[in-house]
Amino acid sequence: MPHYIYESRLLKTMAGSGPFHVCGVDEVGRGPLAGPVMAAAVILQKGRIPKGLNDSKQLSEEAREALYPRILEMAVAVGVGEASVGEIDLVNIRQATHLAMARAVRALPVAAQFALVDGNDAPALPCRCDTLVKGDGRSVSIAAASIVAKVTRDRLMVRLHDEHPHYNWRSNKGYGTPDHYSGLKRHGVTIHHRRSFSPIHNILYGDESGDSIHNTLIPQDS
Repeated sequence: MPHYIYESRLLKTMAGSGPFHVCGVDEVGRGPLAGPVMAAAVILQKGRIPKGLNDSKQLSEEAREALYPRILEMAVAVGVGEASVGEIDLVNIRQATHLAMARAVRALPVAAQFALVDGNDAPALPCRCDTLVKGDGRSVSIAAASIVAKVTRDRLMVRLHDEHPHYNWRSNKGYGTPDHYSGLKRHGVTIHHRRSFSPIHNILYGDESGDSIHNTLIPQDS
C-alpha cells in the first residue's frame, strides 16, 4: 500500500528553506484509441490523507468515485491537465503525456516546489521532480493523483459516449476492445479518435505497414 515516506523525506531535506510542497503526479489514457490523455497533480499534508488511497488500477470504480471527493476535500491542492487528441497526433503520445503532466502541475492553486512522478520517464515540469517506478502503489500523493486523473478521464469518456454511442466508450473508455472495433467497422472514425495510432490510421488509409506512425498501441493502463 502507498505511504507518505517519500514526501516526508523530501520535506525534511528542505526544512527551513521556506514554504515547501511536494506533489504527486500521474497520468491515465496513454493506450486508448480515442480521447485525450489526462494527468493530475496532488499535494497532500501529513495528518490529512484520505484512507484507502491506492493505485487507481487496484480500485473498483465505486471506490475511486468515493475517494475522489475526499481527495478534493482533504488535499492541500489538486491540479488537472490534459493533452488533446490533436496534440497526441501532432507530437506523439509520450510528449503529449508530458505536456498533460506539466499542465496539471501548473494548474495547482498552491505551487509545488517538488514533484514525485509515477514511472521512469521524467517530464519537463515547472518544478524539480523525481520519478518513482510503480509510484501509484508506493506514494499516497501519486496514488491520489492517479485516482483524480482516472475519475476525470472516465467521466469525460462517458460524456463522449452520449455523443457517440456506437463505440461503447461508457464501458471501454476508448480502449481497443472488441465492441470498440465493432463500432469502428460499422460507423467509422470520429473526431475523438487518435489518427496517429496504427489501428485508426489503417482504417483511414489502409496502411498495414504502419511505417509512418509515430504512436504505437500501448497496453491498457486503466
